[in-house]
Amino acid sequence: MKIAIAQINCLLGDLAGNVAKIADCAAQAREQGASLLLTPELSLCGYSPEDLLLRDGFYRSCNTALRDLARKTAGIALLVGHPHEVDGHRHNAASLLRDGRIVATYLKHSLPNYSVFDEQRYFEPGKAAYVFELEGVKFGVNICADVWFEPAARMARMAGAEVLLVLNASPFHHDKQALRYEVLRERVGEAGLAVVYANMVGGQDELVFDGGSFVMDAQGQVVHQLPSFEEALRIVEIDGGIPLLGEMVAVPQDDAAIYRALCLGVRDYIEKNRFPSVVLGLSGGIDSALTLAVAVDALGVDRVRAVMMPSPYTAQISLDDAREMAQILGVRYDELDIQPTYAALESTLAPLFAGLPTDTTEENLQARIRGTLLMAISNKTGALVLTTGNKSEMTVGYCTLYGDMAGGFAVLKDVSKTWVYRLSHYRNRQGRVIPERIITRPPSAELKPDQTDQDSLPSYDDLDGIMACFVERNLAIPEIIEQGYAEADVRRVVRLLQINEYKRRQAPVGIRITDRAFGKDWRYPITARYQEGY
Repeated sequence: MKIAIAQINCLLGDLAGNVAKIADCAAQAREQGASLLLTPELSLCGYSPEDLLLRDGFYRSCNTALRDLARKTAGIALLVGHPHEVDGHRHNAASLLRDGRIVATYLKHSLPNYSVFDEQRYFEPGKAAYVFELEGVKFGVNICADVWFEPAARMARMAGAEVLLVLNASPFHHDKQALRYEVLRERVGEAGLAVVYANMVGGQDELVFDGGSFVMDAQGQVVHQLPSFEEALRIVEIDGGIPLLGEMVAVPQDDAAIYRALCLGVRDYIEKNRFPSVVLGLSGGIDSALTLAVAVDALGVDRVRAVMMPSPYTAQISLDDAREMAQILGVRYDELDIQPTYAALESTLAPLFAGLPTDTTEENLQARIRGTLLMAISNKTGALVLTTGNKSEMTVGYCTLYGDMAGGFAVLKDVSKTWVYRLSHYRNRQGRVIPERIITRPPSAELKPDQTDQDSLPSYDDLDGIMACFVERNLAIPEIIEQGYAEADVRRVVRLLQINEYKRRQAPVGIRITDRAFGKDWRYPITARYQEGY
């Protein structure tokens, strides 16, 4: 028999649009001889609806959409993910649709309540297995986190399943596909079941779903691999419960995977929120250069605008490099000299600042002028401002509220400075767009004479290593020092991280590419006396 995997990009809350997309996939699959179509987790409404799941009307609307979908998918069985409410109990569910009706509904057992997931806030767990037979093959059903633990797959096996169908909304982070393979091999080894794994694709706020759906046989071998970061409808052949070898698309790794995740995250945030275009400040530095490259690759040159805003401290090479990159890409490029505005603000503030030394106040004025100009362009044109700061800067607060943090979407929010360099080299290997000098010159905010980032920060190799230990691995200070980092640097970075939580709380949403980003899975208090010392 043939099973179709619908690796689709769902628009959260667009029930009619998602129904139409799933019905179209079902029609195509039926034409290709498929008897069953498998869709991702909560594909009917999109993942994750968050507090929409607290509204009774949302469940009523989803139930209406599910029945509408059932009527539109004759001639093929369909397994679709959706929120489900029965007798006041709410569940993450998957229903089998066939011959215009809802045949049965499976309720997700394992409700993740860690990292970016809050499913226990919204749902109650199911407790029963569901197995159905189609063309002589018995299929069990699991939903996403069910297969990260042993009981649900074992229950399906005990109920007679020969093949396990898994609906997923599994978000991307670095090396996620390898982790999925590892976990699924554990389940396959325990349950002795082949697995058909359908994953969602697309951007949803800070999350990116990378697709990469696959089929694994009962020996733990991947026998069919769908593409990553794009929609796909593929046919899988099953012979007596054994999946046959099919298409094997290479899974992008490391730099390529992260770059594609950034592009998909930008494209879907702009498209799904109906922004006509984007605008960003192009400084001649590497962060804004990479942001511009991602934006153009995601949206096309006609929807991206770059603005250079030189101050008295902007080096000529920064102007030259910004102009060159804009010319290479062909984007609209403007230069707005902030010197007159800066001088006016200095004059206005002079009576209040008389006798006080020059400090970061004057530096921040420049950043805030730039933020104001970009937001004015945004208000006038409708273009969304992309911020250009990276995760390293967000960690230590090397950023200005209402200045370079002003904007609607933070492309590099979860990308460390060392990864910024790696991704810039990667992008240039695909075709040079970033002038080499932007990559090789020492990074600088250019807010005072002869400034470099390392005037006030450890080397980025050390900063990023310390950050990864503390933020992503939850290591204590002594444990980080044991990794070989200087104690003074460790304590300094951790202190800066702790006192700058108020900035991160006010930062725009940005794309998650690690397993611990400053977003849904980072929830530290702003007001706290605790200082990490152990």
